[in-house]
Amino acid sequence: MPELENPNDPKDSAKLKAVLVLVACIAFVLSPFLAQPFTGFDPAQMPIAVDKPPIQPAGYAFSIWGVIYLWLLASAGFGLIRRDTAPDWDDARWPLFASLAIGAGWIAVALSAPVMATILIWAMLAGAVWALIRAPARDRAWFAMPVGLYAGWLTAASCVAFGTVAIGYGWGSEMALSWIMLLVALGLAVALSLRLRVATYPIAVAWALVGVVVANGLGAFGIAAGLGALALLALALRQAKG
Repeated sequence: MPELENPNDPKDSAKLKAVLVLVACIAFVLSPFLAQPFTGFDPAQMPIAVDKPPIQPAGYAFSIWGVIYLWLLASAGFGLIRRDTAPDWDDARWPLFASLAIGAGWIAVALSAPVMATILIWAMLAGAVWALIRAPARDRAWFAMPVGLYAGWLTAASCVAFGTVAIGYGWGSEMALSWIMLLVALGLAVALSLRLRVATYPIAVAWALVGVVVANGLGAFGIAAGLGALALLALALRQAKG
C-alpha cells in the first residue's frame, strides 16, 4: 500500500482517496456477513403489511450481488495499486466512496428502518451515478463496467424500496404503485443508459426486470417488465458494439 506523506499534495491526496475507496468497498462487501440476512423489508415495520409486492424481483435475481461485490473489490484494488495517483480515476473517487460507505451500513438500517433505508439507497444510487459520470474513459473493465453494474442494480432496488414503502404506508394500491415504480425504473434506466453509455448499467436493470417477470408470470405487469428488459438489453448490445 502506498505511503501517504503529505495529504495537501495532489498525489498524496489521490492515494488517500484510493485507500478510502478500498476500505469502504471491503466494508461494503463484508456487511452481509456482519448483519442478519436481509430478504426484504419486514412487513411488521409498516402500517400496512407488504409481502412480495409485484415490483419486487424473484429471490434468485439478488444473486447479482455476488458479481457486483467481487468486481467492485477488484476495481478498488486495481485503482489503489495501479491508478492511485491517476487524475482521471481520482475524479470519480469521492462519489464512489460516499456510495460504498453508505452501503456498508445499509443492511443494518434496512432491518429496522425501511423509510431511512429507502432514503439511503437513493443516496447510494446518486453517488454511483455521479461516479459513473466522472468515470475514467480508459480501464472501462476496471471502473466504469463494475460501477455500471452496481448503479444499474441500485436503480431497480431504489424503485423497489420506494414502491414497497409507499404501499406499506398506504399511498396507493399495491398494483398501482408497482406500475408507477416500474415506469419510473424504466424511465430512469433508459435516460441514464443514454447518458452514461456503459453497457453493464442497462444489463443490471434488465436482470432485475427479468426477476420481476419470474415473480409475476405472464400477466400484464410481467409482460411489461419483460418488454422493458428486452429494450434495455437491446440498448446494452448497441452500446457494447460501439
